Amino acid sequence: MKSSHVSRREFLRRTSLTTAGLGLAAGAAPNIFLNTIKAATGENPSEFVRIGFIGCGGQGLSNMNALLKHAVAVNDVDKTHLAAAVARVEKANPGRKCATFADYRQMLESKDIDAVLIATPDHWHTLPAIHACQAGKDVYCEKPLTLTIEEGKALVKVVKDTKRVFQTGSQQRSEAKFRRGCELVRNGYAGKIKEVRVGLPGVNWTKDALVPDSTPPAELDYEMWLGPAPFRPYNKQRVHYYFRFFWDYSGGQMTNWGAHHLDIAQWGLGMDQSGPVEISATAEFDPEKRFETPPRFKITYKYANGVTVFCESPAKRTGTTFIGDQGQVHVNRGVIECEPEALGETTLKDTDVKLIVSKEHHQNWLECIKTRKDPICSAEVGHRSATVCHLGNIAVRTGKTVKWDPAMEVIVGDAELAKWAGKAYRAPWKLPS
Repeated sequence: MKSSHVSRREFLRRTSLTTAGLGLAAGAAPNIFLNTIKAATGENPSEFVRIGFIGCGGQGLSNMNALLKHAVAVNDVDKTHLAAAVARVEKANPGRKCATFADYRQMLESKDIDAVLIATPDHWHTLPAIHACQAGKDVYCEKPLTLTIEEGKALVKVVKDTKRVFQTGSQQRSEAKFRRGCELVRNGYAGKIKEVRVGLPGVNWTKDALVPDSTPPAELDYEMWLGPAPFRPYNKQRVHYYFRFFWDYSGGQMTNWGAHHLDIAQWGLGMDQSGPVEISATAEFDPEKRFETPPRFKITYKYANGVTVFCESPAKRTGTTFIGDQGQVHVNRGVIECEPEALGETTLKDTDVKLIVSKEHHQNWLECIKTRKDPICSAEVGHRSATVCHLGNIAVRTGKTVKWDPAMEVIVGDAELAKWAGKAYRAPWKLPS
């Protein structure tokens, strides 16, 4: 199957052809659009959520480790990754065979899978997520949720229309120190917030220079790896981990770490359904052109309520720091620091805003699959946080000040700049309108 997003009738027709090609009886083909989550409805007494993993590289294996007992299928375009994932799943679940798929769409046809976890390169987040929702699967998708703003808008609509339980992999929301810091800020214990400083690490490119383009290795389906991205000759330093430093596939440390720390800034400011109104930036690019995203940048976000968010990479202090007129709250992984120190010892009142408690990000998703409630980082939240990152990158790449309407979710005042909110897919792939 090498097709774009197609109608349900055409998808089902192709599914029947694929099934016949695999030597299965026509009656065995599952109705992918009527698949139900047995664990959520109680039809399965064990409440066992059967999960398929799309993308089994580094972050994919990390997620898999948290959900091994639920793993029943794996998909990857790299046969080496696929073999390693199967071995890990079957070792953790003696006696249970793990299904394998080279094409994620074939996985989505299975009625024996309730939900999927997507940990592909960033340019391959949105389409599998949309197709999974349309196939009746609940979804956990890694951050950044999207490659473009328009992808996020389309994805949010599909999740809403299909009523899927969707978790974005912004796991810092499930860490107590981040929640505690945001509650202190949201309830005014640091006073009126004037600015937020977000520090990101620099580009961790460890190669001296790019190697020449070459033939893709036999174990990699490079055509499928590219998917909707523009065609470029294979280069081993553009795939797998290093994809994140090329615009066709990702947005550098802005979408890598910004999707975490700017997400916390949005949470603490109470902006999960909104965003900044003006964005400007300065940046420096690699003089040797080994990679495309900037190794140094400073981005300024202005919000309608008067708060300014400064985002810098590389930063001496990584994490998110809220600065108010009565104190400061700094949060990072495993860290919460307050000035004055007494601020950190504040006991919340019964009348204070209490944020959602999630003790573990993957477990929160599983619990919500059963209850059908929104997880702590829904598709809408993940999209809004990714949008902040994308707006920063648009300012970086164009050198222009971006005017953003967070209610309408459009760039205003500059028709040419507004085009940066989306990106054309390589045929035959298409983003559902």
